[in-house]
Amino acid sequence: MNRTGRALTLGCLLLLQPLLAHAQAGGNSLLIPAMGRCTLDPQAQEQAEALAACQKAADEGDAEAQYELGEFYYEGKGAPRDLNQALSYFEKASLQGHAQAQFKLGTMFFHGEGVPANNVQAYIVLKMAAVNGAEDALDTADEVAEHMQRDELEVATQVLGQIFRKYLMELQSADGRSPFSPLP
Repeated sequence: MNRTGRALTLGCLLLLQPLLAHAQAGGNSLLIPAMGRCTLDPQAQEQAEALAACQKAADEGDAEAQYELGEFYYEGKGAPRDLNQALSYFEKASLQGHAQAQFKLGTMFFHGEGVPANNVQAYIVLKMAAVNGAEDALDTADEVAEHMQRDELEVATQVLGQIFRKYLMELQSADGRSPFSPLP
């Protein structure tokens, strides 16, 4: 092993040492702490309190709490599955640009879960989810496009173009510069 390889190996071992020590102490070193707002564990004794706190945060406009409640009702773990509630919370979070909520909403429209199937709506929302960072959204949007008629795809593309133009106009009016101007 050359000098660079040894240094790289040593560096990796030094970075892994705290994780390995945690694993030996009985913890799971591969678990990454959840970044969620809500603790909606169906096994928890305080489930009603956690749900109330999450709903309060969602009602105050917290997009992550809205998304997590959408997941809670979509999955139906710890409460009966309620696609209407899930849809409502995913829509609220989606309107705030929450990528995963947009992705979930798009798949609900695609599969007709809780709403009539609507490929145009699914395609639009999935493309927005992709723009906002949902990793699988482009692949799913491509899958939706395979089920669309040419005129449906044209309508969806026109709507996306209008959304993008509106977004650029808002950027321009926000600071009086063109969105394509170099940064100061």
